[in-house]
Amino acid sequence: MCAPNALNTASRNLLETLRAWPEAPFVTPVQEMQIWGDDGGRIDFTAQSVAQSALAWIVDVPALEQQLIQAIRYQPHIETVAHPVPAALNVICEGKKSSSRDQFGVQWTIKPYPQKALAARIELGQPHAGIARQWFTHGEILALLPLSGPNGNSVALVWSVSMARASVLEALPPEEFCATLQAACGQDVEVLRLTSERASWPLALSGTAHWVGPGWALAGDAAHTIHPLSGQGLNLGLADAACLAEVIAQREYWRELGDEKLLRRYERARKADVAAMGAVTDGLHGLFAQTDGAWQVLRNWGMNGVARSNLLKSWLTRQAAGL
Repeated sequence: MCAPNALNTASRNLLETLRAWPEAPFVTPVQEMQIWGDDGGRIDFTAQSVAQSALAWIVDVPALEQQLIQAIRYQPHIETVAHPVPAALNVICEGKKSSSRDQFGVQWTIKPYPQKALAARIELGQPHAGIARQWFTHGEILALLPLSGPNGNSVALVWSVSMARASVLEALPPEEFCATLQAACGQDVEVLRLTSERASWPLALSGTAHWVGPGWALAGDAAHTIHPLSGQGLNLGLADAACLAEVIAQREYWRELGDEKLLRRYERARKADVAAMGAVTDGLHGLFAQTDGAWQVLRNWGMNGVARSNLLKSWLTRQAAGL
């Protein structure tokens, strides 16, 4: 089962220029984000507060992939090949387990988290109203993302839990799994039933010090991965693609596509943003992984402090929306 992706305004604008934006019900706008801590902490973000139609859009991956395939078919300068062929520039976008990256001798570093992400589709007892919900409780991070259009009652579950708990949750019968999920969500939503298979994968912060070299460049998960708690993984990858395309379009007429000095411009432009997002997600994961009572008080005090600051909330909202 493919987990859906949260795309921000910048990603939507890019995909629309490529005529690759899916239609409803494969895209669901997020009007509000509700986040709970584990001791009374809470923050709400709304699209209205930043004068936007949505904070983000939850997109079904298969529908997005199909739109991209269709867009490629109408591009006269794109040729699909069955096997690798010589090229002036190789852009490696094969994901975190890229074999092509290894061929260029790139050293890949991994900081594993002691957690897995568990994903599934859930039907609620009421419409989701375009609200994305997230709970940070007892070292776990649980998110419910709205699906099936603005009036739907289907949500995508992404639940970051310990390795052992992930195995237990995957093995539970559907009814027991839903009861366990209901207990974790509390009374904020009514969990009705499980509507998909459950899938899980290990979580890690990973990346490489070198994104480019003579004739090659890394992009997306082939260059970096972060914790999914921010929902920014695909947004970072699409921003990589947009930046690389801009660098190539603005190159001096006498530079080759694979010129390493040219590609360094792309690396410098993107590394800072990716590193900042990785540091934020890594820091939040570390903060909420602490189960000591003093840490619990501190982080919930911080959440409530942010909730009271309209200026800080607005800035965070605009950053997450890619504005």
